Amino acid sequence: MPHTPHRRHFLALSALGAGTWFWTAPTAAARRIAGANERIGVAIMGLSRGLHLARTFARQADAVVLTLCDVDRRRLEQGVAELNKLTGRTVTAVVDCRKIMEDKAVDAVVVATCNHWHALASIWACQAGKQVYVEKPCSHTPQEGEWMVAVARRYQRCVQMGNQRRSWPVIREAIAALHQGAIGRVYQAQAWYLSRRGSIGRGQTTAVPGWLDYELWQGPAPRRPFRSNVVHYNWHWFWHWGNGELGNNGIHTIDLCRWGLRVHYPLQVTSSGGRFHYQDDQETPDTHTVALLYPEGKQIIWHGYSCNPLPGLQAPDVLFTGEKGTLAIRGGSYTIYELDGKIRQQVKGETSDTIHVRNFLDGIRQKQPLTSDIEEAHKSTLACHLGNIAQRVGRTLRCNPSNGHILNDPQAQQLWSREYAPGWEPKGV
Repeated sequence: MPHTPHRRHFLALSALGAGTWFWTAPTAAARRIAGANERIGVAIMGLSRGLHLARTFARQADAVVLTLCDVDRRRLEQGVAELNKLTGRTVTAVVDCRKIMEDKAVDAVVVATCNHWHALASIWACQAGKQVYVEKPCSHTPQEGEWMVAVARRYQRCVQMGNQRRSWPVIREAIAALHQGAIGRVYQAQAWYLSRRGSIGRGQTTAVPGWLDYELWQGPAPRRPFRSNVVHYNWHWFWHWGNGELGNNGIHTIDLCRWGLRVHYPLQVTSSGGRFHYQDDQETPDTHTVALLYPEGKQIIWHGYSCNPLPGLQAPDVLFTGEKGTLAIRGGSYTIYELDGKIRQQVKGETSDTIHVRNFLDGIRQKQPLTSDIEEAHKSTLACHLGNIAQRVGRTLRCNPSNGHILNDPQAQQLWSREYAPGWEPKGV
């Protein structure tokens, strides 16, 4: 039977201690995959990026958004009001994501929270028998990424990362052209991210706002006092919760680089950069260059300029260099150039999250291959983690090309994992 509306209410939950809560095995009801005549019940965690995804899932004929979850009660109330109006249904609102894991009506969980929550929420969802769409980067540390792959395989769950370019038809066409030899042997890929972010200033320790459940916002992260310039977006720029611009936006284009070059784990990673534009509380670089050397003489270079769009520089998102020419990707379009710079082919396309969401839903319902399965997602996210680790320790990393593990560098290896708040450690991994 399809999911039908039932009486739902807003749960104004107080902060709960994590204790030793985790799922050991999915119930029979949770293990089911929605059949041809059923809509896939979806729950959305995190209503910044997640609200856009909620709208996208709600517009799919074979999916129904049942629950929205956010620790910011303002966002939660606004999101529920919008989804109720959009769908004509009554959507459940919860503050604590563990209510989602307990709900047998939920088939799939969308994790669009802060990075430090991505892995734990995804692991809990898999253990509860649910499918997972997790935003990028899929993990906060390399170890979490490995855990996510292992848990997804153990529980046979579809786990898709939200790097939507993997599903865009013209991008897929561009990558296929590379693999078919359009520019000969491809040996290097460069990527750029240009933005104009302002300073985050100097924050102050203040009382937690009444609209925020800060205990749940922190979740698995060791406790720190609330500061005025962290929630909501600026957590990206603190290692305790975020992964800097490399993990925030670099993941999109590094993923394309790795896909186009057909490489997996690097041999060597170098990083150079820092917080150059502003002097403020941000810990992660605003100006950053990372180089990853892969087997078979292939290289990825990423340039990040968070605070300067470099006017006049018409940099593509990604530029592939080959023996017979170059291929540039900009947005949803690509151009192939001859060695002398003449344009050989130019193809324009559209960008859409819907295609990536459809791939995820088809993976659940029809067993279609995911375009960004968690194993591929982990490899691209790991490249970002390694770039950040090289930056933090201030030296070149040597890596095992079979799994990306850092070799002979105990200080860098310590950053492979993280400390968790007591009682919030992932269980059963």
